[in-house]
Amino acid sequence: MVHLLRDRPNRYDLLALGLTLALLALFLRASREAAGPFTPQPISLDPIHLPEYALRTAFRMGLALVFSILFTFLYAPLAAKTRLEALLVALLDILQSVPILGFLAATVGALAALFPGRALGFELAAVFAVFTSQAWNMAFSFYQSLKTVPRELDEAARLFRLTPWQRFLRLEVPFALPGLVYNAMMSMSGGWFFVVASEAIAVGKTEVDLPGIGSYMAVALAQGDLAALGLAALAMLAVILLYDQLLFRPLVAWSQRFKYEERPGQEPTRSWVLDLLRRTRAVRRLAEAGTAWALEALLGAERRFQVAQPLSLPTWPLYLLLGLFAAWGLWELLAALRPLGLAQVGQAFYLGFLTLLRVLGIMLLATLVWVPVGILLGQRPRLAARVQALLQFLAAFPANLLYPFFAYLLLRLHLSLEVFSAFLMVLGTQWYILFNAMAGSMAVPEDLKEAAKSLGLRGCALWRRLLLPASFPYLVTGLITASGGTWNASIVAEVVAWRGHTLEATGLGSYIARWTLEEGQGPHLLLGIAVMSLYVVALNRLLWRRLYRLAEERFRL
Repeated sequence: MVHLLRDRPNRYDLLALGLTLALLALFLRASREAAGPFTPQPISLDPIHLPEYALRTAFRMGLALVFSILFTFLYAPLAAKTRLEALLVALLDILQSVPILGFLAATVGALAALFPGRALGFELAAVFAVFTSQAWNMAFSFYQSLKTVPRELDEAARLFRLTPWQRFLRLEVPFALPGLVYNAMMSMSGGWFFVVASEAIAVGKTEVDLPGIGSYMAVALAQGDLAALGLAALAMLAVILLYDQLLFRPLVAWSQRFKYEERPGQEPTRSWVLDLLRRTRAVRRLAEAGTAWALEALLGAERRFQVAQPLSLPTWPLYLLLGLFAAWGLWELLAALRPLGLAQVGQAFYLGFLTLLRVLGIMLLATLVWVPVGILLGQRPRLAARVQALLQFLAAFPANLLYPFFAYLLLRLHLSLEVFSAFLMVLGTQWYILFNAMAGSMAVPEDLKEAAKSLGLRGCALWRRLLLPASFPYLVTGLITASGGTWNASIVAEVVAWRGHTLEATGLGSYIARWTLEEGQGPHLLLGIAVMSLYVVALNRLLWRRLYRLAEERFRL
C-alpha cells in the first residue's frame, strides 16, 4: 500500500504530461500539413504566418535529426566492428562529399513522382536534404568513440566477459554519449545552414517553396525586405531556444553522468526539464520500467541469436557484388560524361583545385582560432552552459543569408570574391571545430587534470601534454566534418548577388551552382559532383584518415 501511494502521480507528473501533450499536438498538426494535398501557394511575408512556418521548419529539422540518430546507431557500429570497415568508411567519405544540392537534384523529382499530388514527396525531399547535412557528422563522431574506447574499460569488459550486446549497451554507447550529444547539436546547426535550399527548392525547372522559415527568408531576401529578414531571424532564434531548452540542454546534463573519470569533476550542467522529470513519480517509474524492458529484450534477442549459432559466411561474394555494381556505376558515369569531352573534365578538376586551396587555407585559420576557444570553454562548463544557446544560434543561423550584404561591401570597396569567398565558406562550418573541441575538452578525466596540476604543468606545457592530446580524437572528427561542410558551403559562397549584381569566384562550387540552375540533372552537374567527391575522398584518405589512425593508436586514453 505504501509502495502504491509513493508511486501516485504528483504535480510534476501533471506538468510533464501537459508538456508532452502540447508537443504531441504540435507534432500532429505539422505532420497533418506535411501529408496533405499539395497546393502551391506563394509565401507570405505577413508576420502572422511566421509561427506556422516556424512549426513546419521545426518539424522537418526534428524528423531529420531522428533519422540521423537511427542512421548513426546502425551505420557506425557496422563500420567500426565488421570486416566491412574499410568499405563503409570509404562510403561515408563519399556520402559526405556529395553536395546537398546534388542530393536535392537526385531526389526531389523521384519523391514528387512517388507521391503525385501530395505534399509528402516534396516534404520528404526537404527532410532528406537536411538529413544529409546532419547524419555524416554524427556517424563519424560515434565511429570515433567506438574506435577510441579507453584500454582499461576495454580490458574490464573482457574480464567480465560481456557479450557484444552488453558491451555495446553498457560500455560503448555510454562512453560515446557526451561527444555524440554535442555533435547532434552541431548537426542540428548544420541543418539550419541549408534550410533555405531545402525549403526553397530550385533545381532545373522545378521551383517549389515549402512553408517554412527558410522559404520565408528566401522570399524576403529576393524582395530586399530587411524587416522580414529580422523577423525570420527572431523566429529562428525562438525555435533554436526551444530545441536547446527542451532537448539539447537536458541531453547535455544527462550525458555528463557517463563522462569517463575516476573522481567527480566540476559541478554538472543543470536543466529544468531534466529536474522536472527527476521529480516526477509515475513518469520516472514508467521510464525505468521501459528502459529495463528494452535492455532485457535486446539481451534476450542476443541470447536467442547465439543459440542458433549461424554460419559465418565469407564476405568475398558481397565484395564481388559491390565491385560489379561500382563498375556498372562507373560505366554509366563515363557514358553520361562522354559528350563533354576531356577539356571540360580538365576544367572541372582545375576549378576543384582552386576550391581545394580555399578549403585548406580557411580550415587552417579556423583551427588556429577555434580549437583554443573550444578547449577553454570545455574547461569551464558553467560558462559553456551559459553561452550554449548563443553558440547554437550563431552556428545555426544560415550564414548564406548574409552573403548579399557581403556582396554589397565587396562591390562598394572594390574587393575580389576570389579571396573573400573563402571567408564566406567558413562562416557556416567553423562551428564543427568549436563544438568538437568543447566536447573533447569536457571529456578529459578530472583525475588527469589533478595529476597534471600536481606535476606542475601549466601554460603551454599543459596544453601540449594533456589538453591537446586528450582532445585530439574529437578534433579529428571536427576537422573531417568541417572539411566536408566547407566543400558544400563553396556552392553558395562562390556565387553571391546584390540587387542585380552577381559576383562569381572561380571554383568548383560556382560551377555546380550554375549548372544546378541551368540543367537540374545534366552532365555538367554530374561532372561537378563527381569531381568534388573525388577531391573530398582523396583529402580524407591522404590526410584525415591518417589522423584518425593516429588518434586511435597514440592518443587513446
